[in-house]
Amino acid sequence: MKRLKLIIVLSMILGIASLSTSCSKDVQDLAADTSVSTDDAFAESIYEDVTNIANEAYNNGGDGLKATNENLYLSGCATVTLDTTVFPRLLTVDFGEENCLCIDGRMRRGKILVTFNGRYWWPGTVITYGFDNYFVNDNQVDGTKVVTNMGFNGDGHPYFNIEVVGVIVLANGGGTLSWSTSKVREWVEGYTTWNPLDDVYLLTGSASGIRPNGQTWTREIINPLRVEIGCRWIVSGTMEIQPEGLALRIVDWGNGECDNIATVLVNGITYTIFLN
Repeated sequence: MKRLKLIIVLSMILGIASLSTSCSKDVQDLAADTSVSTDDAFAESIYEDVTNIANEAYNNGGDGLKATNENLYLSGCATVTLDTTVFPRLLTVDFGEENCLCIDGRMRRGKILVTFNGRYWWPGTVITYGFDNYFVNDNQVDGTKVVTNMGFNGDGHPYFNIEVVGVIVLANGGGTLSWSTSKVREWVEGYTTWNPLDDVYLLTGSASGIRPNGQTWTREIINPLRVEIGCRWIVSGTMEIQPEGLALRIVDWGNGECDNIATVLVNGITYTIFLN
């Protein structure tokens, strides 16, 4: 597995951002209604971190783990084991039964279980992520994530199918958040080098969820989201978010500039947002 420092910047959509327009009722409604986008971004980050943690654990190697300056997630309270006597191979990241403070500032306990039948960049490799009593900041994470290397597309780029069916039991009696996604990650630049900072991906696909109060939402990428690892923000692409009972939101990241500016179209009105 090659470490992928792919950070999907979804937490800023409609929520963690500032609107560059007057404080009309439409603006107030848009700024106040951030719960759906927040839940969507939270679930996305939880399951994306699982992949990043597994990559980091595999790269550390060995039967144990020592925190290093290169780690972004794992600290010394996590134990990594790789069982090569079984096939598919089994990688276990064990945070223990008590909360383990990780380098990214999140508390984790329980286990992430990863099975794989080949290396990440090998066509045909299937990587499956599961959980054993796994918690992040006291939110219990369950479900499965499957990443399949589909080989090379017609443009000669490696691409991967990603399927997640997830359930998160929120801390402090916050209820259950159900979330699923089906997307394609096309690796368009940097796949011939060992420098992750030159990696560029195009993301397509959809997601949906059910909030603890029963409200549903869907998310659909209309034009591929371009993610450049050397940039903090998505640099281009458009996406639709449809919360149940609310107006459709269309988020546009522009045409390729690495900046913190995006727009949101709601009820025919375009708002400019500045992303954190």
